[in-house]
Amino acid sequence: MHGTGVLQIPSLQAHCSEAEWQARIDLAACYRLVSLYGMSDMMANHISSRVPGEDGAFLINAYGMMYEEITASSLIKVDHDGKILLKPDFGALDYGVNKAGYVIHSAVHEARPEVGCVIHTHSHASMAVSALECGLLPITQTGMRFLKIGYHDYQGVVLNTDEQASLVQDLGQGEALILRNHGVLTVGRTNGEAFNWTHRLELACRAQLAAMACNVPLVQVAQPVLEETWSNYQPGTRRPYGVMEWPALLRKLDRLDPGYRS
Repeated sequence: MHGTGVLQIPSLQAHCSEAEWQARIDLAACYRLVSLYGMSDMMANHISSRVPGEDGAFLINAYGMMYEEITASSLIKVDHDGKILLKPDFGALDYGVNKAGYVIHSAVHEARPEVGCVIHTHSHASMAVSALECGLLPITQTGMRFLKIGYHDYQGVVLNTDEQASLVQDLGQGEALILRNHGVLTVGRTNGEAFNWTHRLELACRAQLAAMACNVPLVQVAQPVLEETWSNYQPGTRRPYGVMEWPALLRKLDRLDPGYRS
């Protein structure tokens, strides 16, 4: 451990293809952004990215590191069976992978080959909405984007692979899933797309809680308008999410601390 509080991890760049290294940089950035925007849960939760050109392999965080300190080299490469394919030298800490992370993320990556990134969070707002019987309400334009969001009933801490089938079924072909009494999960073809879904879902949850806290009737929007608004957010109707924001978000991180790239 360095005196400045930075965990010193030898670079893995020489052990990765150019495509994998770029995937590592983008995933490390995603972790930093989730922390920066107030959606992390210390070292709990997980974000994963598929490894380009390696069927069945994905990257995920080392269980024991805070989101704000994740780097490209600190990520662990695993396969769908949970076997570690590449791991950095953590010294005496010898960090591994959170089992719940492997169970959730391997299920999604295996079932949805087009998905490049999976984000699971336990934010204050998303946990609160996950515990509401009404779920996420389409009371804001941002909330209307999630008009047809999926729901997955709580079955305990996700440590059993038996839950993978129902998890995947409840996600379906969607981009977001509310895990009842737990949190949320979002997916995207890219890290930028997945982060966009996560950020907007978080805003929708926060806005709903703020509105409900006023304890006054909520304005309802007509169903045809809800459907049209939802349609405007779907693939094919607009450009892919994250295309515009991701380069700007990376510049933001580079201004704050470019160490995620190491």
